[in-house]
Amino acid sequence: MSPLKISWKSIWSKPLSSALNVMLIAFGIGILTILLLASTQISDKLENNSKDIDLVVGAKGSPLQLILSSIYYVDFPTGNIPLKEAMELAHSPFVKRAVPLALGDNYNGIRIVGTDSNFVKVYNLRVAKGEIWSREFETTIGSDVAKEQRLKVGDKFYGAHGLTGNTDVHMGHKYIVSGILKNQGNVTDNLILTNVQSVWEMHEDPDHHEAEVPKYEEERELTSLLIQYRSPMSVVMFPRMVNGSTNMQATSPAQESTRLFSLIGVGVDTLKWFALMIMLIAAISVFVNLYNSLKERNYDLAIMRTLGASRGKLFFIIISEGVMLTIAGTILGIALGHLALQIIGYYQESNQAKLTGLVVLKAEIYLFVSGLAIGIFASIIPAIQAYRANISNILSKN
Repeated sequence: MSPLKISWKSIWSKPLSSALNVMLIAFGIGILTILLLASTQISDKLENNSKDIDLVVGAKGSPLQLILSSIYYVDFPTGNIPLKEAMELAHSPFVKRAVPLALGDNYNGIRIVGTDSNFVKVYNLRVAKGEIWSREFETTIGSDVAKEQRLKVGDKFYGAHGLTGNTDVHMGHKYIVSGILKNQGNVTDNLILTNVQSVWEMHEDPDHHEAEVPKYEEERELTSLLIQYRSPMSVVMFPRMVNGSTNMQATSPAQESTRLFSLIGVGVDTLKWFALMIMLIAAISVFVNLYNSLKERNYDLAIMRTLGASRGKLFFIIISEGVMLTIAGTILGIALGHLALQIIGYYQESNQAKLTGLVVLKAEIYLFVSGLAIGIFASIIPAIQAYRANISNILSKN
């Protein structure tokens, strides 16, 4: 009989304890898998969505809220800023490029973003079908929007007031899809882009006539500006100027993203320690299982020695039992972690922060190695005892 068959026979001689060990390991590995996948995806999203944006200028309020609404589109804006003042900042010598944002509408929960060609340049957007919007009420939609909403070039739809819900639909104008973007791997995959003028006209009072437009222009507002600096000096001078001499606030996406991830990291670290504690308990459980099993099988192992099995072979048998238990638990845990995250992502309301379990990371190999290490660690003492066992004493007692 091969050592592998002997190992499996030994493991399943106590199916309840073996299954419990596997489930403990799977539970710990599963939590670590979820944390690894989620933290990696969140970190990538934070970096990809803000990597070419140095500063966000918006209404005073929570800096984090301003970043979440203007960079990640997962929160409500802090308010609006006057168009005139925003344009003065946009033409500052400290600014290389300023991207206007006008938010306030949605289509089936997908945000409609009024902006200009600078947005296309900052995110380096490319169209897969059609073309970038060029006239009022033309839209260029993200790849995920086209897929989920089943929209194609030439289709028309109505926007609704607010960032969620379809209770207040703007029936006065229809948007038309002029283009569909290539998959960008960032927030633009889940946005509907149009020009700022379209957003303004969508919200204009129908009683305003052409003669009143100049006055109305003075009252127009933007939600925020995305800023790219012109020089290193801008990093110091421009935010201080905005925060000190205007009624607006300037916030760094890099700083707020770091702060946000550090807040998330507190919970992640807590769960990591919990998962490691579960795996330690699993390792102890595997050790106890193998140790008790070894005492019960001393006679069988001694007979194997008399039939020609070497000490090394007995050592291998015990080690393989622990490794097989932990590897089974590790594979099950990784699979369950992916499945759990996929279910979590399915029920997430926001597409911008949606997580998926349908990705495989290179770092997952470390989880597999961890399971292997736990198996070896738990079985090393029983294996050494089997290696050092006195055959004569064991046979004489039986």
